[in-house]
Amino acid sequence: MAKCDDINCPVHGTLSTRGAVLEGTVKSDKMDKTVIVQRDYYVKSKKYDRYKRAKSRIPAHNPPCVNAKTGEDVKIMECRKLSKTVGFVVVEKKEGEQNQ
Repeated sequence: MAKCDDINCPVHGTLSTRGAVLEGTVKSDKMDKTVIVQRDYYVKSKKYDRYKRAKSRIPAHNPPCVNAKTGEDVKIMECRKLSKTVGFVVVEKKEGEQNQ
């Protein structure tokens, strides 16, 4: 990780994290210091007694020291609301194979 001067960085700034810890894949990094993280999971259908695929797309703050790009697997943590939609922050990139 590189050093950054972002006040909303959980490592170098003063932003505290608490609550949910989630993993997902970055689907969009077009915004300034914000990424869209997609989580894929399964939900059981009671009617058909089977599992179906579901996804959720979560906006998360992307500090300059992490600098996650599209297709990378990341870990995000819950924090205070940083804007109208952003309530999570990218904590680290997951090493290993990259999804495209």
